Order: sequence, then structure tokens, then C-alpha cells
Amino acid sequence: MRASLFALVAVLVPSACLVGCNESNKAPAPEPAKASAAAPTASAASAPGPSNSARPATPRAKETSETASAALGHLPDGVGLKVGTALPTLTLKSSKGDEVDLNALAKTGPLLLVFYRGGWCPFCNYQIRSLTKAYPDFQKRGVTPVAISVDLPSEASKTQEAYAIPFPVLTDSDLVAHKAFKVLNHLDEAGVARLKGFGIDVEAHSGQQHHTIAIPSIFMIDGQGKVAWAHADTDYKTRPSTQQLLQVIDDLKLK
Repeated sequence: MRASLFALVAVLVPSACLVGCNESNKAPAPEPAKASAAAPTASAASAPGPSNSARPATPRAKETSETASAALGHLPDGVGLKVGTALPTLTLKSSKGDEVDLNALAKTGPLLLVFYRGGWCPFCNYQIRSLTKAYPDFQKRGVTPVAISVDLPSEASKTQEAYAIPFPVLTDSDLVAHKAFKVLNHLDEAGVARLKGFGIDVEAHSGQQHHTIAIPSIFMIDGQGKVAWAHADTDYKTRPSTQQLLQVIDDLKLK
């Protein structure tokens, strides 16, 4: 009997995770990008998430197809800062609660700003884990990844500690950076309730009642403090692979 219960749980929990993360998104949906249909490897599928009931195991995000070059560096209408735009003047908090001046950080070298939905999102956790594993490759190129979400410092700290993230994990509960970069995704009441049904309380994670999270997006900031490359997708399950991002950096020849 016990074995049967375990088998039932093993089937239901992953399904609940995926449905629970499929909230309403009011941003205009772009044409769907081609994505690799490869199944996750055993290690990727079983990678543990942070030790938090709202953080399930990390499924593999759909990576933008290597052949779908038009999908890379794409911004949906009304979303994201365009290439050539100067980095806005922003001061955010780190996962430890310290203030971080993004402009000052950019003066130390190129940045890869990654807006993610929150530590409760398994697709975001997979992405961050992949960036963490490739951190030495970013270092060789002189680029510092920076993860940004609406999570409170206490929640961001859980994410950073769970994956031993070596780069900055910043919090933006007041949506200052999200507004400046035009990556706001406002959840309707049905979306918020759906997530709560699966143990994900966005208000508890952000400490706010704005019900807004990030449209998953990435901005490459060059040595002159300008956007050199940008990508966003309103389909939170489809994101450029880490290898693609490294290739983008190589192609840009950032200094």
C-alpha cells in the first residue's frame, strides 16, 4: 500500500508544479519561437530545488533552437530596453540586503542582467543553475551575470544559497528596475489564486501586493554602460541556453 502511495505522489507532484506555474500573462504574446524538443537529461530533471516547499525540482526550460536565429535577441512589442539604450540609474538590494549601484557595477566590466520570475519558479531555477555552472566561462570573457527578481532579500538569499550562486542576486520588490527595463508582467487575480493553490504565494515572496513579476528577459550591458543585446519572451518556458548566451558574448566582442 505504501509503495502504491509513493508511486501516486511521484506522478501527481510534477504535474502540479507545471500547472501551478502556468499563470495568466497579459503581455502580448510573440510568434512562438522554435524550441528544442529534447527531453531533459536525468541529472537536469532530478536537480533539487531550494529547500522550500514552494520550490519544486527544476524541470528543464525549453531552449531556443540553435537554428532559430530570429528568435535570439528578440523583444516583444512594448517589452524591454532597445539596443543602444543607456543603463538606467538604479540602486537595488542584494540578497543580503546591501545596496548595489548597478551603474557602479557596470563600470567594473560588462554585465549580463537576467530578470527572472522568482525563486519559486522551477524554470527560473534551472536557468540560474545553468548560469552558475558556467560561471567560469563568463569570468573568462570578463562578463558578470546578475540575477534580478521581485523576491525579498530573504527569498533571494534562499535561492542564492541553494545553488551556491557566485554572482550577484538582486531584489526589486518595488519594481524600480522592472519598470525601467519594461519587463513587467502583472498577474490577474485568477493567476495569483492558481499559484496559491500550488503553495506559491507571490505576495509573501515579494512582500508586496502589486502581483507583478518579471517577463523572463536578458540584457547584455557593455563596458560603456549601454544595452548591447537584449532578449525577452512572454513564454516563460522558452529561454536562450547558456551556451547561446556565451556565443552572443563572443560575437559582440565586448570590452
